[in-house]
Amino acid sequence: MIFANKWEHPPPNLTLLNKDIHVWCASLNQPISYVQQLAQTLCAEEGIRAKRFYFEQDRQRFIVGRGILRTILGRYLGREPSQIQFHYGPRGKPSLVPACGGSWLRFNLSHSQELAVYAVTRDREIGIDIEYIRPMPEAAQLVARFFSVQENAMFRTLPPSQQQAAFFRCWTRKEAYIKALGDGLALSLDQFDVSLFSDEPARLLGIKGDHTAATRWFLQELIPAPNYIAALAVEGQGFCIQCWQWIE
Repeated sequence: MIFANKWEHPPPNLTLLNKDIHVWCASLNQPISYVQQLAQTLCAEEGIRAKRFYFEQDRQRFIVGRGILRTILGRYLGREPSQIQFHYGPRGKPSLVPACGGSWLRFNLSHSQELAVYAVTRDREIGIDIEYIRPMPEAAQLVARFFSVQENAMFRTLPPSQQQAAFFRCWTRKEAYIKALGDGLALSLDQFDVSLFSDEPARLLGIKGDHTAATRWFLQELIPAPNYIAALAVEGQGFCIQCWQWIE
């Protein structure tokens, strides 16, 4: 696996090879002129969803997030952003309809505060999650309620000064894996284990106690910006990850 946690400007011509994973990071705070431009790329259903937001900032961030997603996918597919068509599974995971590249191009997205991240690959399940790191006084209670027995035990060995970072590290890895599963399997957060110590790589340790099944999945920690942490989950091994900073 080839990876350096560097966010670079994308090349003018994007090539997505079989073992490539492209991760994009974009600011959701954009000039109003660009928000209006992206709004023109959305479908009618997305426009309705945007209007449901009570706060203008949330509405604009939704428009930017969806518009940039459409623009990114359009670059790989050679299509206008407004021509991208999505399908949503029973549990809400978006995918492309077959006529728009759904037979080979896979993607996932996540957002927190003012940042969004997008992961794109070929012919394999993929999930991504991002969180803004903030004070979490209830972290221990959340770990006890939602995380696995093994993760609880690991978390309790850490001094309080390290527990907040460990919580977000664990949470993003678990969410990324759940999102990669999408509609294929309903799995609660306490039924699988991930690594959470700062001195060990991101890794899926076991699925319902099955360590062999966990080796079918690859996890990677990402740092898209100060005070943010993200995680990527991909089916398979041996990837080349490239991280792009969205610039219009």
